[in-house]
Amino acid sequence: MADHKNPNPRHHAHKHPGNDRPAAKREPHRPFRLRDFAKSLGPGLITGASDDDPSGIGTYSQAGAQLGYGIGWTMLLTFPLMAAIQEISARVGRVTGHGISGNVCRHYSAALLNLVVALLFIANTINIGADLGAMADAAKLLIGGHSIIYVLVFGVTSVMAQIFLDYKRYVAVLKWLTLSLFAYVAALAFAHVSWGEALAGVLIPRITWSADYFTTVVAIFGTTISPYLFFWQASQEAEDQRVDARKQPLIERHYGARKEFHRIRADTVVGMAFSNLIALSIIVTAAATLNAAGNTDIQTSAQAAEALKPIAGAFAEVIFALGIIGTGLLAIPVLAGATAYAVGEGRRWPVGLARKPKEAAAFYSVLALSAAIGIALNFTTINPISALYWSAVVNGVLAVPVMVLLMFMARRQDVMGPYVIDGPLHWLGWLSTAAMFLSVLAMGVGFFV
Repeated sequence: MADHKNPNPRHHAHKHPGNDRPAAKREPHRPFRLRDFAKSLGPGLITGASDDDPSGIGTYSQAGAQLGYGIGWTMLLTFPLMAAIQEISARVGRVTGHGISGNVCRHYSAALLNLVVALLFIANTINIGADLGAMADAAKLLIGGHSIIYVLVFGVTSVMAQIFLDYKRYVAVLKWLTLSLFAYVAALAFAHVSWGEALAGVLIPRITWSADYFTTVVAIFGTTISPYLFFWQASQEAEDQRVDARKQPLIERHYGARKEFHRIRADTVVGMAFSNLIALSIIVTAAATLNAAGNTDIQTSAQAAEALKPIAGAFAEVIFALGIIGTGLLAIPVLAGATAYAVGEGRRWPVGLARKPKEAAAFYSVLALSAAIGIALNFTTINPISALYWSAVVNGVLAVPVMVLLMFMARRQDVMGPYVIDGPLHWLGWLSTAAMFLSVLAMGVGFFV
């Protein structure tokens, strides 16, 4: 069926926002096919997988090593919260045809936009530097050599791929890279897991009233629910709509909204479930090996890989280290891309990985600059652990106002038209925001106590 922009979209607005009754016709029902479903996965899957970046792997390894199986419940708790806020982000992008930054610049003050974008740039750039350092350490662990060479190779390769690879091919590469995370599921085979204790740790929260325990919980929340994920998924939904001639922003063309929302939900739920499954696998592996052996002083993902060798064998170390490199190659483009989208959309520049470099020179310049500074951080005397800590602080501080902004934006009819977010998704979004606020508050109390 040919696409036609609705000349008067508000004409079909109704008193039940969020459902897509404005559509006059429905596409015929098609039987479920696994291959078609796999093809439909995109922004949500890539976003979820990139959440388990090398820095996140370090946090989950540390949590399992220090607290054992008993911290596994955080993965069950964070799953619906992160799925809700990511689905809301995706809907905003698909409905409006703009990412979060693009909508903020159209409906809010320039000062607010500049503050949010500046903090995101700082946090993402530091995170890129820390991830590159972790990938380099993992490569050095596997094949020796100098870490700085690996930092340059991984950093430059990631940037060049984003700039020069065809968009569809590049997205396919990112989707294949998500498979590298199954290394952590495989690592479970080399750990002597007490499955009864592991299951109890997931289903029954065992809270220890100590500063270390709550610091770890805050770190997990900060790692799992990160602002760059909101920006990336919203912008990728807008990007996918721009490159598909059959699609237009849903606020302009109502037909097919229900199908799009179902796709977004399936994509997001699968992506976030995949993310938390991998994170839980890392926690359980660390609990079964490092915590069981009394090795609780783990600060980085590379340290976790190295520490596995005498306990679970050399192959477990190799699997863990390869996973660090694979997920880093996935996460760095997402971090740099989210930064470029946020800056570019806020400035109303031509943006998008589907554009040729000369068509979006400023967009690609921001992407390259963020990655270049991240690479350069590894040539300084800055302690990567300290840098990562401050990145988590900035991410945590930024997440709350961005989430509040996103929730208000998702309820504005001048932004979302008849597709304002309501019902359980709306309340889950606010619950996620409240949980993140409490995490940041706890982090602040811990910092000053």
